[in-house]
Amino acid sequence: MLDQEFYYTIEQNAYTEFKDRGSKFLSYAFPVTRVEDFKKCLEQVKKEHPKATHHCFAYRLGLDMNNYRVSDDGEPSGTAGKPILGQIDSKQLTNVLIVVVRYFGGTLLGVPGLINAYKNGAALVLQVTPIIQKPIEITYDIQFDYTQMNEIMMVVKQTNCTVISQEMMLFCNLRVGVPKGRVEEVLYRLGDIRNIEVKKVG
Repeated sequence: MLDQEFYYTIEQNAYTEFKDRGSKFLSYAFPVTRVEDFKKCLEQVKKEHPKATHHCFAYRLGLDMNNYRVSDDGEPSGTAGKPILGQIDSKQLTNVLIVVVRYFGGTLLGVPGLINAYKNGAALVLQVTPIIQKPIEITYDIQFDYTQMNEIMMVVKQTNCTVISQEMMLFCNLRVGVPKGRVEEVLYRLGDIRNIEVKKVG
């Protein structure tokens, strides 16, 4: 993942539902970038469906793909969280949370049936969610004199950098995310501007 210039994710929430032998499965997809976001989204779903039998989920965060979590929430081990994560991974997504809520309908689905139902729930919600490609960005701090603002902002805009934070005083500090594929170009262009300091963050 880290040698690529882009990653895939979703930008908006999505919702789908289907029934399997009387049980109702409601699937929610959320774009999340931090564990705190995930907790809020899960709480929100649990509030909406306090009487549901299970609130199963999977998420994957970050660009190194190592930050993930799955939960079967009382379903037999491996029948819910893993199949949901499998769908996230099959589309090579990150910064995504999928919660599948189940209202039990009286008929036991068995292990293969459950795996299939949760897999379908996750697949369905991903079908209705636009998947977007985003550039992997590397963070830099740029320190400069206020008079150089226009020059710096022109480089930032023309190279599609993301402004993360800015402090504008007599001396300014700008934190930007530089698309990985354009780091050399950005550093080269900033290098042409006198008396500024550019530092890589982290």
